[in-house]
Amino acid sequence: MTATTELTLFADYFQIHVSDADSDGDLSDAWTDQAVADHLAVARDALGIGTAVNVNVSVTVAVLPQEPSDDSSEFDHVVEATLSVSLGRLMVLGCTDYAPDAATFEVPPGWNRVRVSRSNLARATQADIDSDESPETTEKIRIQVWPAAELPAKVIKRWVQPGDDLDV
Repeated sequence: MTATTELTLFADYFQIHVSDADSDGDLSDAWTDQAVADHLAVARDALGIGTAVNVNVSVTVAVLPQEPSDDSSEFDHVVEATLSVSLGRLMVLGCTDYAPDAATFEVPPGWNRVRVSRSNLARATQADIDSDESPETTEKIRIQVWPAAELPAKVIKRWVQPGDDLDV
């Protein structure tokens, strides 16, 4: 059975967080240069998801019984990482949101894999601070979660903002 929830989160500091609801979700050392490039900061019990904009983003959270099929061709940027959830409560929130008010989801205790698929990035970036004023320009983030063994984080599909040159 799949449980899906739609959220609108403020991506303050160009990020949203996914973490064990029973931990502090500390990502202070996780935002390395590589994490910024990958749009994904990883700690044992928390993930920071980098966004293209610093305004509201549309977030869909799906809790799944098993790994979903690969549909990365439908998205601009796709990353995966594993996090530990001690008591089976996962929290999804903007990085400056008040944790007790955050959306929480029941997941199996232990290791869970999280796939973050982002779309509409070019339009959101172009609209910048006005991107959340229209569904056509709002950044969309899908977060899929399922029980899995601990595995390294990986970039499945990388989006490069037009004008950025990674070879410099």
